[in-house]
Amino acid sequence: MKKILLLSLLTFLTHYSYCQSTPESIVAEFFKEYPKGPAKAVETLYATNPWSTRNRDGIEQIKSEVNKLTLDYVGKYHGYEPITKRHAGNSFALHSYLVRYDRQPLRFTFEFYKADDKWIVYAFKFDSNIDDELEESAKLNYFSSEPK
Repeated sequence: MKKILLLSLLTFLTHYSYCQSTPESIVAEFFKEYPKGPAKAVETLYATNPWSTRNRDGIEQIKSEVNKLTLDYVGKYHGYEPITKRHAGNSFALHSYLVRYDRQPLRFTFEFYKADDKWIVYAFKFDSNIDDELEESAKLNYFSSEPK
């Protein structure tokens, strides 16, 4: 009986602390799970959103795509670092991270939404266009034409 009570209490505390998550803690949990299994990390990510059950096909597609990031395809995973964080008011946030692999960098983008008091994952995507965007930002048309 004590074991059941202890297990119930631990489950409640884990669930309660998970409900109090911030976007940063959700991302940290994702990247903690990611090296162990990318698909499982995506599943854990979307577990924050009770509405995600309505989009199982989309989540399965993301899990399939992230599982293609194999050692043979992109090389060894070396970690992640923040690129940018943007907010639209106090209830919508976008966090972008550079994910380092041997072959190339990838960008992981997380969108978070808080309708009331709990942050949920609104969307997750990844791409490899970061080098194109960096090149584009360095072009001369981004500089002022007025001499100082």
